[in-house]
Amino acid sequence: MSHKSTGALSRQYFLYFAVLGVFLPYFNLYCYHIGMNGLQIGTISAVRSVVMVAFTLLWAALADRLMIRKGVFVFCNILSAVIWVFMLSAEGYGSILWISVIHAIFLGPMIAFLEAFTMETLEEDRGMYGRIRVWGSLGFIIMVVVMGRVAELYSLWLIVPVILAGFIAQAVNSFKISGVSSRGGGLPSRGIKDIITARSSVFLAVGFLMLVSHGAYYGFFSIHLEKEGFGNLFMGVSWAVAIAAEITVMIFAQVFLKRFVMERVLLFSLIAAVVRWGVLGLTSNAIIILLSQCLHAFTYATFHVTSILFMDQLSSREFKTIGQSLNNSVQYGIGMMVGFFLAGYLYEVAGTAFAFIVSAGISGAAFIIMWAYQAKPSGSLQEPREPLG
Repeated sequence: MSHKSTGALSRQYFLYFAVLGVFLPYFNLYCYHIGMNGLQIGTISAVRSVVMVAFTLLWAALADRLMIRKGVFVFCNILSAVIWVFMLSAEGYGSILWISVIHAIFLGPMIAFLEAFTMETLEEDRGMYGRIRVWGSLGFIIMVVVMGRVAELYSLWLIVPVILAGFIAQAVNSFKISGVSSRGGGLPSRGIKDIITARSSVFLAVGFLMLVSHGAYYGFFSIHLEKEGFGNLFMGVSWAVAIAAEITVMIFAQVFLKRFVMERVLLFSLIAAVVRWGVLGLTSNAIIILLSQCLHAFTYATFHVTSILFMDQLSSREFKTIGQSLNNSVQYGIGMMVGFFLAGYLYEVAGTAFAFIVSAGISGAAFIIMWAYQAKPSGSLQEPREPLG
C-alpha cells in the first residue's frame, strides 16, 4: 500500500462527495424552485436510482469479466461530466428527467468501483478504510456549508455549474487511481452465488430498509426545513453538523470495529435511525433538529463502514467489484429508489413531517428483522475473521 495510491483514492472520495454535498441538499430544492411538485421530484430521484442499480451491476460484471476495472471507471467518470453539461440548459421536468436518467448510467458504478479499489489497495489494513473515506465527508461538509451561503447570497441556479466543475475534477483524478485487476476469464455468476447466503440476504434486506427510511431525508430534508421557516444557511449548517458527526466516526472506525461485533453496530445504527426520523417528524425546534443531526454518525457512518467491510469479507478477490456493486445497488439503488418514491407520495398527501414518521417505522422494522435473526443460535452475520488493521 503506497502513499501515492491512497492519496489518489482520498482525492477521489473528496471530489465525489463534494459533488454530493451540492447535489443532495440543493438539487431537489432547485427543482422545487423551478416549479416541480413533490411527486415529480421523487420520481426523478427514484428513476435515477433504478438506472443506477441496473448499470452498476452491468458495468461491474463487464469490468470483472474483462479485467478492465480502471478503464470502465475512467470512462464512466468522463461521460458523467460530458452528460451533465446538458443540465446547464435544462428547464422543465421532462428534460431534467431524461438527462438525469442518462447521467445515472455512468454515475451509478463510480462509488462501488472506488470502494472496491480502496479495499484491494488496503489489503490487510482494511481497518484504515475510515481514514481514507473521511476525505469524502470533508468534501461534503465543505461544499454543503459553502453552497448554503452562496445560495443565500446569490442563487440556487449556481448549483448546476458547480456540480459540473466537480464532475470534471473527478474525471481528471480518475486517471491517477491505481487499477486492481481480477483474474477474470468467466462470467461472475459463481461469485454472486457465493455472495448470496442467508447471512448476506438478511443483511441486504436490513440495508434495503435502512436506505428506504433515508428517502425522506435525502429527498426532502431541505424542503422540509424551508417549509418550517428555515433559510438556506440553516439548511447548510444542518447538513454540515451531520457530516461533522460522520467524520468523527470515520476517523475512529478502526477502534470501534475492534471493540464491537458487527451485529451490535448494526442494531445500534438502526435504533439511532428510529430516534432521528422520529425527531424530525415531531419537532421544528432548531436546536433539537441540529442535535438529531448528530445521529448521522450512526444512521450513516457506522452502518456504511460496516456494510463495506462485511461485503468485502464475503467477496473473493476476483469478485470484489461485483460484491460492492451488489451492496451499493440493493441499498443505495433499490432502497433509495423505493424511499424516494414513498417520500414523494407521502409529501404530496400528508407532508414531510408524516414522511419522517413513516421512515422511523421502517427503520424500526429493520431493527426487528436484524434482532430476530441474530437472536437465533446460528444467526450471526459475522464469520470468524482476523482483526482489521
